[in-house]
Amino acid sequence: MRWETWEPVYRLVLDDFGFPAADDERARDVLADLAAPFDHRRLAGIEGADVAVCGGAATLADGLDRVRAADYVVAASVAADTLREHRLDVDLMVTDLDKNPDTARHLTREGVVVAAHAHGDNIDLVRQRVPGFDGEYVLPTVQCEPAGPTENFGGFTDGDRAAFLADHFGAASLTFPGWDFDDPGVSPAKRRKLDWAARLLRWLETRREERFDVLDGRRDGLDPL
Repeated sequence: MRWETWEPVYRLVLDDFGFPAADDERARDVLADLAAPFDHRRLAGIEGADVAVCGGAATLADGLDRVRAADYVVAASVAADTLREHRLDVDLMVTDLDKNPDTARHLTREGVVVAAHAHGDNIDLVRQRVPGFDGEYVLPTVQCEPAGPTENFGGFTDGDRAAFLADHFGAASLTFPGWDFDDPGVSPAKRRKLDWAARLLRWLETRREERFDVLDGRRDGLDPL
């Protein structure tokens, strides 16, 4: 995903939520000062792999066989904790640092790549958490135009960003254990973000000419952007 392709969709997200791009750019600059250029060879295992993009919903515990069957496992935020509790390896964690930063820190120190994301609402967390990570295993990501060592592969929430990242690095197929777009326990704000995640996955599956199982039953109601 090139910035020129992502930017129009990013502008739609900003307009819908009322987020100022300047806040994302300030977050980007903070992360850029704390991070080093990432060696993409550390993600070579994604190319040609069947990738499980694991969400943090309670349903993940029921989808562990699908995780075991995957060649490569990407965990969105708290999904990493569930997988580790079940003694399943995480190959990559995607997080904006708001729920389980200690897990992210431990993973980097174990040699697992963490895509640490900066946006306008988490500048303080970026300042607090990223310096404690092993910098060699930090992939610094943003949702605005990247600068310095930061990168943007597309996506908005941790989960759909994980899918866009796997797509960028050449995943052969994507499956989605642990996703629940209808979770009744989420806040209205989180519900809106999940709606955007679904729209973005619809766009991604269209670009990939693939059908994601997680969208079955809701695909026809989604704008493919």
